[in-house]
Amino acid sequence: MKIVVDAMGGDFAPESVVAGVVEAVKEFDANIILVGIEEKVQAELKKHDYPQGRIEIIHAPTTVEMHEPATVSLRGKKDSSIAVGINLLKEDGFDAFVSAGNTGAVVAASTINLGMLNGVERPAIGLVIPTLKNFTFLIDVGANTDPKPEHLLQSALMAQVYTKEILGVDTPRVGLLNIGEEAGKGSGFAKEIYKMMEERVADFDGNVEASGIFKGEHDCIICDGVMGNIVIKISQGLMESAAALLRREISKSPIAMIGAVMMKSRLNHIKKLADYTEYGGAPLLGVNGIVMISHGRSNPKAIKNAIRATIREIEHDILRVMTERISRTTI
Repeated sequence: MKIVVDAMGGDFAPESVVAGVVEAVKEFDANIILVGIEEKVQAELKKHDYPQGRIEIIHAPTTVEMHEPATVSLRGKKDSSIAVGINLLKEDGFDAFVSAGNTGAVVAASTINLGMLNGVERPAIGLVIPTLKNFTFLIDVGANTDPKPEHLLQSALMAQVYTKEILGVDTPRVGLLNIGEEAGKGSGFAKEIYKMMEERVADFDGNVEASGIFKGEHDCIICDGVMGNIVIKISQGLMESAAALLRREISKSPIAMIGAVMMKSRLNHIKKLADYTEYGGAPLLGVNGIVMISHGRSNPKAIKNAIRATIREIEHDILRVMTERISRTTI
């Protein structure tokens, strides 16, 4: 299999991207195509030892910066690493695209250049998040900010397929993020979505409040892109603040410092569970191609794990399975 990786995407590109790709080809059975400014990518590759013939470079002279509008990859920078990388998926022999770059640009380029799966009208970004029980798959976290009810229904169907095929949950339970658990809660929009899912989504468990996200009682949680993005940004900020407060308070007490040393292995385990680099990336679902979006701050470990998650999608033929599942549901 051949996986295309945006060498220029992310805050630490191309250094972290190239290092993560080198780790990936040593560990996984996949060939990588690095797309970016050839001179810079080649300079980074020279710093590493890796299996020859497993990494190729395709030159893309420009880069979409993080602050630029999403449409720049479609209009102003058609030769960017994002645009060139996405377009490669339209050719035979290229299986997936991974980028830690401008999320909006990746979504826009994927939607326009690859098109949508049959039965899906809008893309959605999913994210695996840890919970008290195991994990939950939150969708959408930023791709579709102004959806119609049927778009969230499509997200629910895609989330169930992803959670079953990639995450190994036999019968994924679906919850709808709302301001209360009762069926009659929320706006008219929320009530319409609830009724639609109740009728057409197997194992729909009703509404879930924000306070219940991390309890792990639902395998998939559905929401619009604005609400989902707010959830993950607040969660990230809370985790970082809690860790900083914990370190500050421990440093004030010698006894607490001794206790922290004794609890080091457990504290490291908690840190690992909350570490986004362990999960690698967030799949962009609904487009007619396998696209993985990594965090802008991705380090080599995150890039490697994003490639690992992408390989699982390829191995499970996720596009075919998802299309078949959606086609069985009347929308």
